[in-house]
Amino acid sequence: MRRADRLFDIIQVLRLARAPVTAAAIATELEVTPRTVYRDIATLQARRVPIEGAAGLGYVLRREYALPPLMFSVEEAEAIVIGLRMLPRTGDRTLAEAARSVLHKLAAVMPEHARSSLEAPFHVSRRGAPAADAIDVAELRTAIRDARKMRIAYVDGNGAESERTIKPIAMEYYVEATLLCAWCELRDDFRHFRMDRIKTVAVLEESFADDAVRLRAGWMALTRPV
Repeated sequence: MRRADRLFDIIQVLRLARAPVTAAAIATELEVTPRTVYRDIATLQARRVPIEGAAGLGYVLRREYALPPLMFSVEEAEAIVIGLRMLPRTGDRTLAEAARSVLHKLAAVMPEHARSSLEAPFHVSRRGAPAADAIDVAELRTAIRDARKMRIAYVDGNGAESERTIKPIAMEYYVEATLLCAWCELRDDFRHFRMDRIKTVAVLEESFADDAVRLRAGWMALTRPV
């Protein structure tokens, strides 16, 4: 969790609390250490967020404090809702959970009169790409961001099994499948792997950061022709 997100979440915990909340309780909810919570609360207090309390006694947020409201047009709010409701169709359970969290955060900071937009009656079919049950898709997205090589066990459409060392560079989301796009060292070329056919994943220590921009540009040139 990024520190900025954690600071926001601490404020949210205190805003919703009806009694003082200890650092230990906040730490448990956010899955961090109490020491981290103490440090974050000190940071928030230094930024003039009106948090009162002390270690061992608990903390409260003065009721007059309000986060700056987020203002969206009706169309913008509906676009956010529909987009977030479509994420479960990717088969990526981590992104689906993140989408629910985003909606809750928006509901917490939007003005009362605008919150109805988050309950817009637009429903999205749950049918979509098959879930990648054998792997943690969040791990793949992290490897792409960090430009780390991976070793995967893969089963193709004919049932043939293989092990590949790859340089993951992108993900593509389609209704029928989610694809991991990568440079495959076995084939010495770009390849696309269906998430639901990847059986095991191991993120390697080896980085390809120096080559990531070139690889991504080469992949874009092949898949996004002008």
